[in-house]
Amino acid sequence: MEIKSLLENINYNILSGLDDVEINSVQYDSRKVKSGDIFFAIEGFNVDGHKFINKAIDNGAKVIVVQKSVEYVEGITYISVEDSRKALALAASSYYGHPSRKMKIIGVTGTNGKTTSVFMLKAILEEKGYKVGLIGTIANYIGKTEIHTDKTTPESLELQGLFQEMVENGVDYCVMEVSSHSLDLHRVYGIEFAEGIFTNLTQDHLDFHKTFENYFNAKAKLFSMSKNSIINIDDTYGKRLVEMVKENITTYSLLKDSDLKAYNLNLHSRGIGFTLNHQGQEIVIQLSIPGKYNVYNALGCIGVALNEGVDLYTIKNALEKVTVPGRCEIVTLNNHLDFDVIVDYSHTPDSLENILKNVREFTPGRLICVFGCGGDRDRTKRPIMGGIGTELSDFAIITSDNPRTEDPFSIIEEIRAGVKKNNYEMIENRREAIKRAMCIAANGDIIVIAGKGHETYQILKDKTIDFDERKVVAEIIKELEL
Repeated sequence: MEIKSLLENINYNILSGLDDVEINSVQYDSRKVKSGDIFFAIEGFNVDGHKFINKAIDNGAKVIVVQKSVEYVEGITYISVEDSRKALALAASSYYGHPSRKMKIIGVTGTNGKTTSVFMLKAILEEKGYKVGLIGTIANYIGKTEIHTDKTTPESLELQGLFQEMVENGVDYCVMEVSSHSLDLHRVYGIEFAEGIFTNLTQDHLDFHKTFENYFNAKAKLFSMSKNSIINIDDTYGKRLVEMVKENITTYSLLKDSDLKAYNLNLHSRGIGFTLNHQGQEIVIQLSIPGKYNVYNALGCIGVALNEGVDLYTIKNALEKVTVPGRCEIVTLNNHLDFDVIVDYSHTPDSLENILKNVREFTPGRLICVFGCGGDRDRTKRPIMGGIGTELSDFAIITSDNPRTEDPFSIIEEIRAGVKKNNYEMIENRREAIKRAMCIAANGDIIVIAGKGHETYQILKDKTIDFDERKVVAEIIKELEL
């Protein structure tokens, strides 16, 4: 592919060489460069790609795209752009033949609810007969085929490659979680979204964004790229977003007048029911996932589905069957225990508060919570979560999550700094913490293991170990002969 075709929608300047050079592939990681490739030097969050230009040239790159001044190597074409991340996103789209234009893209952003929402959307669209791709935290899917993922939203080059794979496999819709990082780092730059959902905004990722206002502005970028916007107006920032977007908006709420409103909520131990009235048509939906916040998630997805021409009864049938790994997932359904264990991915103050408040509503006995906080992430939320985890539980066990490079005991101490009650223990080993909770659980109790959800690993300082909490609970049941 010629450079000038690859960069057709990008403002650029040739610093050295010509723009009719043929390139083989596009890369931003110097280690992956091969002979005849173009290398985009990206100024990253931790590493600056401009430092690896010579490595890329040694590996065979013959075209280098930069946004800074660099020393030239003879025989290499150098191209300058204003923002190499944006340029990479547009070039990746060109390289793969603009695959996002060949299917409809639906994006979901917000602090909580993204994963549940994309699974709900996938179920609804498949119920209607469409082939659906999914990009998210748990995994990526092309139809029924699961593909492992390391990031909520892949880098733009990998994202466009995944889009192309979906197009080749006949996908009609791609539903995707759109993280604030991906919006700020331009991984989805240049994509037109048919629909964008805003779920909510609560404290998270301030280690990256620094301020809440920056965090909100990052999320808001999705809606300048979306044809239609579906917004939760019970959220303060959702109301602000409505004022910013102004047109092609569908609002949803449990509390306020809105385009979509749920009422007559009926929470029970295996799900939640609600009534929806849409344009005079009333329908009762029974979700198989408990928790009031899942009604919010369902409303956002209903708004998208209606915009896309899906009828209410198809929506109802799909929502009543959908399940989401690691989101308020009861992992003791097939056991004859006198207590239940729920695994949930709640790893922010708001999500921990939500899961505990919702589980409390259907807990006949004690509510026991096992939780921690990840290392190398926002430290300001640790004492907040310590207060929430102990205040809203009858008993809490503070433990490790993914400590990464940090000392797990130091993380636990920072969590404990927010605790005001004396209803907790600290057990650093997560498996032992779960076992302790199961040993003290009695008839009617519910244990919530919060923080890791669907994850099947634990990241320690020097290694990553297998750690699937569904399996851990099953092993402990056998050990204790419960």
